[in-house]
Amino acid sequence: MLGTMSYGADGNTDEKECIQILHSALDRGINFIDTADTYSHGESEEIVGKAIAGRRDKVVLATKFRLTAGEGRNEQGASRYWIMKQVENSLRRLNTDHIDLYQMHRPDLQTDLEETLGALNDLVAQGKVRYIGCSTMPSWYLAETQSVSRLNKTARFINESSPYSIFQRAVERETLPAVQHYGMGFTAWSPMNGGWLTGKYKADVSVPAGSRAERVQGQWGQHYPILQTRFDMQREGNRRKLELLPKLESIATEAGVSLMHMAQAFPLAHAAVTSVILGPRTLEQFKSMEAGFETVLQSATLDQIDALVPPGSLIEEADRGYVSPWLAPEVRRYLGKAA
Repeated sequence: MLGTMSYGADGNTDEKECIQILHSALDRGINFIDTADTYSHGESEEIVGKAIAGRRDKVVLATKFRLTAGEGRNEQGASRYWIMKQVENSLRRLNTDHIDLYQMHRPDLQTDLEETLGALNDLVAQGKVRYIGCSTMPSWYLAETQSVSRLNKTARFINESSPYSIFQRAVERETLPAVQHYGMGFTAWSPMNGGWLTGKYKADVSVPAGSRAERVQGQWGQHYPILQTRFDMQREGNRRKLELLPKLESIATEAGVSLMHMAQAFPLAHAAVTSVILGPRTLEQFKSMEAGFETVLQSATLDQIDALVPPGSLIEEADRGYVSPWLAPEVRRYLGKAA
């Protein structure tokens, strides 16, 4: 599965190369392309639309809605108003008459789920959307969506997409059991933990020029402030990653694969995982990933990884992907006047 978050102004500004990556992926047999309305402010969708022209019927096309996509207060969320407006924008940018998988990018706790699922059900009935899914949802919210769909007899989320890697195994606790219980698919994003598991970052060595860690300190990182935290080398979790990386490289070497290819293959070893989203920014990165497409990890290798990073672990909190608003002080503390 090919992810296109880094195509456009917030990543690779060479449109020709981005299209070449997409064509290379399609030629290699990858038929699932993932984008979103907010990636490079819609430019990613436009690039994808150009790349799949003439090959649309060979592609499973996924995009998303929910995150802030404009300056207006209503240009975000999961209300019927915004869903109906934004799906038309995505269809136009993608140059298609339907979206195969339309995904809610994060929870919208200010909008009733019945409204959200009702609007998405109407899009399915109209033929503009084939299936609906979600991304980075708490397991309790997944359960609630399934209950609301069942009670109202509407289309249900058939796929969840969350971060899942050797360094981010929190989804093994509740999310993966939930998707298995509800018969949902699961696509793992950030399998290389934003580049940490490629081997490019090492203790006491400056981050490589052109790496994501370097780029997020500039203008790109201003659009995605959480990424700046993910690459703050002074954070305890990130220091722990730097300690673990040489040990993981040794495990990979013993298995006869590179660290990057071991990281690519790791999520696929879980029975609940349908596919892994790989998001190369350059053609060179795609070719490096392509060399590991056939990698399958043996039980002995997985046991070694488990011993080093136990199941359910989360090394760095910034990698969670979704921060519950209930952790904010104004929500979790009683601030009323004392009696």
